[in-house]
Amino acid sequence: MVHIEIPTAGSHLAGLCSFTPPDFSAGTPEVLPPEKPLLVMLHGWQDNAASFTPLFPALTDHFSLLAVDWPGHGLSPHRAADNFYHFVDYVDDLAQLMTTLANACVMPSRVMLVGHSLGALVATCYAAAFAERVDGLVLIEGLAPLSEPPMQAATRLRQGIESRQRYRARALQRESRPPRSMASLEQALALRCQVNGLRAEQLRPIIERGVYEDRGRWHWRHDPRLRCDSLYRMGREHANALSRAISAPILSIVGQQGYPQLKQDQIAQQDWPTLIQHEVAGGHHCHLEHPDAVTEQILSFSSKIHKLIR
Repeated sequence: MVHIEIPTAGSHLAGLCSFTPPDFSAGTPEVLPPEKPLLVMLHGWQDNAASFTPLFPALTDHFSLLAVDWPGHGLSPHRAADNFYHFVDYVDDLAQLMTTLANACVMPSRVMLVGHSLGALVATCYAAAFAERVDGLVLIEGLAPLSEPPMQAATRLRQGIESRQRYRARALQRESRPPRSMASLEQALALRCQVNGLRAEQLRPIIERGVYEDRGRWHWRHDPRLRCDSLYRMGREHANALSRAISAPILSIVGQQGYPQLKQDQIAQQDWPTLIQHEVAGGHHCHLEHPDAVTEQILSFSSKIHKLIR
C-alpha cells in the first residue's frame, strides 16, 4: 500500500493504493495494469481508507486497488469553514476523483466500486448518475440513500439547522479552552472499541490513520461537523428511482448481526433489478471482522462480471 493524493476542486483526497501513484501534473498518462480491474473503495462515516486494509492482501493480485479518505476523514482535508457535509456532496467528490483519475491514467477496461455503509450509499448514487462508468458495485452493509416520508421534511430541516447552531456555539467555546484530547493512542482505540463492539486489532488501522499526536496528547482527525444532522433526506420514491437507474451488477454483502433492514427480505419492496445478496458472519463492520469471507465474495462476483463483459 502506498499513499496517494488525488486533486479535487481547491483541495485533494488522500488515500491508499496498490499501484504507483500517477503524476497528476504530467502530460503523459500513467498506465494501470490492463488485466486488473480498478477497485475504488469507499469507507463509512467516521472511518477512513484504512477500513479496507484487511482486504488488500487477498485482492492485490487481482485488482488495482484505491481506497480513499472522504473529506473531513483520515488524512483528507476538512471542508472549507463555511461548508458542511451534505450527502450529495460526497457524490460530487467521487465524480471529481473518477474524472481526475481517468485524465491521469490509462484506465483498465473494468471499474468497480466497493462501498461500506455511507460509502455504499454514495456508490449507489454515482452508479445511477454515471452508469456508463461503473461495471460493478459491491455494497457492504449499505444500499440506497437514507429516505423518509415527505411529511418529516419540516422536522428534518429544523433539526438539521439546530444541530448546526449547536456546533457553532461549541466552536466558539473551543476558542477559549483547550480542545478535548486523549492521553494515548490506546485510549482512542479503547473508546472506538466501545462504540463499535469490535476488537482492538480489528480497529487499529482505522484509529492509527484517524488520530494525531500533539505535545503528548492525541486528537481525532475527523471534522466535528460530521456530527451535524442532515437538513433533508430523499423520499422513498427518489431512492427507488436511483436504484432503478443502475445498470451494473450489484453485490450486496450484509452481516448476520448487521442492520436487519438491509436484508433481502426487507428490500423486496424496492426495485433492485441487478442485485444479489450474500450474508456473512459479523455485524455492520463485517469486512473488518471476517475479511476472508468478504474478499471471497468480491472475487467470485468480479469473475462473474468478467464473463458477462467478455
